[in-house]
Amino acid sequence: MDSVDKIIGKGYVDVEVDQSVDMVSEIARMRKEKNAIILAHYYQEGEIQEIADYVGDSLGLSRQAAKTDAEIIVFAGVHFMAETAKILAPDKKVLIPDLGAGCSLAESCPPEEFEAFIRQYPGHTIVTYVNTTAEIKAMTDIACTSGNALEIVSSLPPNEKIIFAPDRNLGNYIQRITGREMVIWDGACHVHEEFSLERILELKKEHPDARLIAHPECEKPILIAADYVGSTSQLLKFIMHDEAQKYIVATESGILHQMRKDKPGKTYIPAPPKDSTCGCSDCMFMKLITMKKIYNTLKYELPEITLDDEIIRRARKPILRMLEISEKLKL
Repeated sequence: MDSVDKIIGKGYVDVEVDQSVDMVSEIARMRKEKNAIILAHYYQEGEIQEIADYVGDSLGLSRQAAKTDAEIIVFAGVHFMAETAKILAPDKKVLIPDLGAGCSLAESCPPEEFEAFIRQYPGHTIVTYVNTTAEIKAMTDIACTSGNALEIVSSLPPNEKIIFAPDRNLGNYIQRITGREMVIWDGACHVHEEFSLERILELKKEHPDARLIAHPECEKPILIAADYVGSTSQLLKFIMHDEAQKYIVATESGILHQMRKDKPGKTYIPAPPKDSTCGCSDCMFMKLITMKKIYNTLKYELPEITLDDEIIRRARKPILRMLEISEKLKL
């Protein structure tokens, strides 16, 4: 076999797959043979969601990583998610099909700058979104996801001062609802900041019976206009029980695959971005994961996520605290 550096020189296993290979069946075979599990985020392409052992949001994926008895975790998601899996399952081999699958939100919060930021606010409890690097989690008191952030902030004593990072839109949304005193880091997700309120309102005119449902990482005008605001899993639950038959969906378009599976009789319209050349908003990092890369990752067991033991120890505490609070609140 070629050297590791050559194999993953582009951030992924750059080996051609013979056209005669049935990658889906081979992935299934290798997964069983190697005692591996594939975890996929809702923002992955539909074909990848279909081969995954578990598909979910950040909270659900964290829980799966923490409890799996598989020896290998293949993470069809972005880098911080694979890091979280490694933090929760340090004895497992955690693989990500493309090291380049980063996150604009996580990258908007550099560790050195965040460390300087929190020094300005002594005595504050640091709550950070899981969409952060392991280094940021290691500076954190409690982690959260979009599905439990509101409840986690609300669970803290009323007089507790809070630093919230890195998503300013989610932080501002929580602050508006709870009225809590929060210092909010100025970060954002490139997908959720790109939705165009003007174009969404035009869509609403074309489809007056459609309800706008939005992720709390969206900008304030979108959230104000929305009929419902929730995390990816909360949006899925909403469309299952809501009586409407048509929705404009303001989050990454990968979620539409699951919506169409769960409620196939309804209509789902991706909310349009500000850039009129694109019909929907995709996360360019999520879409770096492909079936071919998953196949090669399982075959060569590369690229592997590795973290310093001390970072794992420190970063694990806020994630476990999040999971404990979520369990207590039955989230």
